[in-house]
Amino acid sequence: MRGWTLWWWIAAVVAMVAVSAWAIANNPFKFVSSLLNGITAAALYFLLASGFTLVFGLMRNVNLAHGSLYLLGGYLGWIVADRTDVWLLGVAAGFLSTGILGLLLQVTVFRWMQGEDMRQTMVTIGLSIVLADIMLWVFGGLAYQLDPPRLISTSVPVPVINNYSTYKLVLLAVAVAVGVLLWFFLARTRVGMMIRAGVDDRAMLQASGTNVQIVFALTFAIGAGLAGLAGVLNGGEEAFKPGEDTNVLLFALLVVIVGGMGSIVGAAIGSVLIGVVQAFGLVYAPTYSIVFTFVAMAAVLAFRPQGILGAKA
Repeated sequence: MRGWTLWWWIAAVVAMVAVSAWAIANNPFKFVSSLLNGITAAALYFLLASGFTLVFGLMRNVNLAHGSLYLLGGYLGWIVADRTDVWLLGVAAGFLSTGILGLLLQVTVFRWMQGEDMRQTMVTIGLSIVLADIMLWVFGGLAYQLDPPRLISTSVPVPVINNYSTYKLVLLAVAVAVGVLLWFFLARTRVGMMIRAGVDDRAMLQASGTNVQIVFALTFAIGAGLAGLAGVLNGGEEAFKPGEDTNVLLFALLVVIVGGMGSIVGAAIGSVLIGVVQAFGLVYAPTYSIVFTFVAMAAVLAFRPQGILGAKA
């Protein structure tokens, strides 16, 4: 079985190389621009999915309010940036406000529902509806967009493409920095090791004398904060409006399923895969772009039901 799986992977790689070579020869500008758009879209998906997969992996809670936290972070970041005229303060506000909200939700709501997966999931659905209605009531159905500093609102020359958005490249750099910081935090700090231990064996972590509630609260705060950060950062590139919470939640779920539950590196790989497939689909076959995204997910799960870097149950 493993031999057949290896041959399937080799065939998939060969097919991708052949298709890429044809696309480059046919229209190199279209290929490179699609690739860059896919990678920069993956940066946003990673910011979303990294927090989602931490909460999902440690607490076994599918936080379906994650998209609402994304949208709330965008709105709150816009308010602070608009009032202070300082974009970085808006970014910080988006991250901190949703992080604090996540902490409060864990302490006041979710800590009393441990082990009740279905109940927790239904509560997050209710929270997402409540938050969406409150945001619609406060901000209306208008679209909002942040104005990033002029320094990163320009374009830069890249190979093959004459100009490419500087802001998208900055978003990519932020996602890489967040990924490195998360890896260092999880792999090199005591608290991070406790979080990883909770992902692998929550009962054993509790038996070791660790205050699991503190670990849970910190994890939920980080996950919620990253959702808000993604919202405010994406607000500098695209306008956010009611309904965006549902769209981004779908892609966060896709990335976590493909990358593997509880794995930050898996979230990064899944983000790149989903982002690139979506970008190429929009350019070369726009009618079926979303179909290609789910086909990619199905192809991964056919050979790795637990996701690319997910642990076997």
